[in-house]
Amino acid sequence: MTRRKFFSRFLTGASAIAAIGGADALFLEPKTLVAERVQVQLKRLPEEFHGFRIAQISDVHFGPYMGKSGLERAVQLAQSFRPDLLVLTGDFVSHPLGEPNGLRGARHADPCADVLSTVRGVPVLAILGNHDHMNSARIVEGALNDRGITVLRNRALPLERGNRRIWISGVDDALFGAADLGKALSGVSPSETTILLAHEPDFADSVTRFPVDLQLSGHSHGGQVRLPGIGALVLPRMAEKYPVGLNRVGALQVYTNRGLGVINPPVRFNCPPEVTFVTLLPAFLV
Repeated sequence: MTRRKFFSRFLTGASAIAAIGGADALFLEPKTLVAERVQVQLKRLPEEFHGFRIAQISDVHFGPYMGKSGLERAVQLAQSFRPDLLVLTGDFVSHPLGEPNGLRGARHADPCADVLSTVRGVPVLAILGNHDHMNSARIVEGALNDRGITVLRNRALPLERGNRRIWISGVDDALFGAADLGKALSGVSPSETTILLAHEPDFADSVTRFPVDLQLSGHSHGGQVRLPGIGALVLPRMAEKYPVGLNRVGALQVYTNRGLGVINPPVRFNCPPEVTFVTLLPAFLV
């Protein structure tokens, strides 16, 4: 084979691989939903909560690239885990194509909340993300609350089993300067297990000063495009340090969900959308 033929075939093959990879990134992987199973050890976990199961859905971005059927698949997958709690960690809506953020984007909250409200037999807790604020936090929160989904904006709720309890706390969006962790933890006993819902994972650097055991976040989308050996090409602000999976920040553990939806460009590569299945275990069992 001559050098010219070699390079000709090489370029043809490279072009074909690039085309296949592009098709996968645009059409297949964004719809290839996976369940990520994570066991989290918590030293302070009460015995009554050993094996407690939390399903997490994040970054739905209901709008031009995520509709009813896609979210229904995620809800069905979450319920297949038979969770004790479902948490929703922000960014429920996106603006329409070719339009700015605003009220038309916020109107996606109603069909999004309609699907999420089909969850049965399990409490559902939510926080807001930066895209919810960019469109209308008031409208998004109202759509969720109207359908029985509790939105935690700088407040906490106890979950009880027997005579013991843990706390689920949620902060409003940090990128918009709305997070107030002191307020979110007011009334929470510092001796009791506390799980924090915070949309931006890098908020964990502020959380380490407080007695929080686990933070569940989203926001990063995992970068949407992750190259082997390199990682994410682009990450949003406040998702650059802990962009994916389980990380430890001092005594705090942080799990970052890759999200369901996408933002422009609407591609995923080596970074499929996920629903997270978290099982809480005492430290000595793992």
